[in-house]
Amino acid sequence: MRKCMDSTADSFDWALARAFLATAEEGSLSAAARKLGLTQPTLGRQVAALERALAVTLFDRAGRGLVLTDAGHDLLPHARAMRDAANRVSLSASRQARDIAGPVRITASEILATHALPGLVAQLRADAPGLDIDLVADDSLRDLHRREADIAIRHVRPTEPDLIARLISNATARAYAATSYVARHGRPRLIADAPAHEFVGFAANDQMLEFLHGLGLMITADNIRSRSSSGNAALALIRAGLGISLLPDHPCRGFDDLVPVFDDLAPVRFPVWLITHRELHTSRRIRFVFDRLAAHLDSTMADVPLAPGGG
Repeated sequence: MRKCMDSTADSFDWALARAFLATAEEGSLSAAARKLGLTQPTLGRQVAALERALAVTLFDRAGRGLVLTDAGHDLLPHARAMRDAANRVSLSASRQARDIAGPVRITASEILATHALPGLVAQLRADAPGLDIDLVADDSLRDLHRREADIAIRHVRPTEPDLIARLISNATARAYAATSYVARHGRPRLIADAPAHEFVGFAANDQMLEFLHGLGLMITADNIRSRSSSGNAALALIRAGLGISLLPDHPCRGFDDLVPVFDDLAPVRFPVWLITHRELHTSRRIRFVFDRLAAHLDSTMADVPLAPGGG
C-alpha cells in the first residue's frame, strides 16, 4: 500500500482520501455524505475513484453498512495523517488570510453576481475580515486598465497584453422555461416546436434571432414578446412565465421554478475567464481573491447533465 501511494503521490487527490476517511469513520456512505455535506452518489464516486487510483478494494458491504478490507485498514492511518496535515495547512492559511486587508473590486454579469457570488463573498470576508469587497453587477466590459475593476469574470478572453487571464471552465447554457409557462403552454420537447412558443429577449431582436437561428430555433421577431437589457430583469421575466430563453445552467439549475426545454438542443458551451491586471503578482489581497474565485468557479460551473423536464 505504501509503495502504491508513493507511486501516485504527485497526483494524489486529498478530496478522495477525505471521502474514504469519512466513510471509514462513519461506517456508511449516507452518514459520510451528511458529514461532508455531499450527496451520497458523489461520495460513492469519490471512494470508487480512490479504489481505482490505488488498484485496491477498500470496503466490503456488511448488511446496510460498509467494513474496511485489509487494504482499507492499511490506508486508514495514512488518511488520518493527511487530514492532520491538511488541518495544519488550513490553520496556517487562515492566520495569513486574516492579515490580508484592503479593497478589491470584482465585476461579473448581473446573473452571476446576484445568484452565484454572494456566498463566496461571505466566505472571503469570514476568512479575511480586513477585505473590502465591491461586487459590481455589470454585463459590460469594464476597463481593468483604468482600475474600474480589479478582477473581472467574463466569457471573452482579453486581447490586451498586460492583462492576466485564466480559463476557469467551459460552462453550459440551455433553453429554460418557468413551470408556470409550461403549465399554460405545454413543454416544448423538440426544436421544431419553437415557432409555436414565446421567448424572452436579452438583446436587440436581430442579434438574438441570428444567434437562435444558428442553434436551429427558427423563430421570428413575433415570438419575442418580452425583453430586457438587464440580465436580472430578463431572468425575472422568464421566471414570471413570460417565455423561453437561453440561461446558464449555473445557477439556473438550482431554481425549482425553471425546467429545461427542447430535448434535442445540445447544451451551448461558453468559456469562463477570470481576468485581472499585473498587480496580481504584487498584491496579496488580489492574489488571494483571484485564487479563491478560480477555485469556486471551477467547482461550481462544470457541465452537469440535466434530465429532460427536471432541474
